[in-house]
Amino acid sequence: MIASGVKIYLASQPVDFRKGPDGLLSLVRDVGADPFNGALYVFRAKRADRIKIVWFDGTGVCLFSKRLEESQFCWPRIGPNQVQLNHAQLMALVDGLDWKRVRPVDLKRPVSAG
Repeated sequence: MIASGVKIYLASQPVDFRKGPDGLLSLVRDVGADPFNGALYVFRAKRADRIKIVWFDGTGVCLFSKRLEESQFCWPRIGPNQVQLNHAQLMALVDGLDWKRVRPVDLKRPVSAG
């Protein structure tokens, strides 16, 4: 389970999937971010059928990997940009769904009569 407030960054550029957690964290460092800030960093393979998520949980570096057997992950257009996701969008991505369709609902606070 991901704690609330954790930032999630999606790299749209494919990476060499032979890289392990240290290699992926070095990619984070190469773009000027702190790989040990507690954020999750999501990477894609060239064919978009595999993802790796790497993060530092405060005690060590964690790596999550998933491969879809008969489809591909929904991914933004390949480029140098970095996309920030929310928790629901990450869960949709990991499940192989179109995370771009997941939008937060604007909640209006009730007003007490009185």
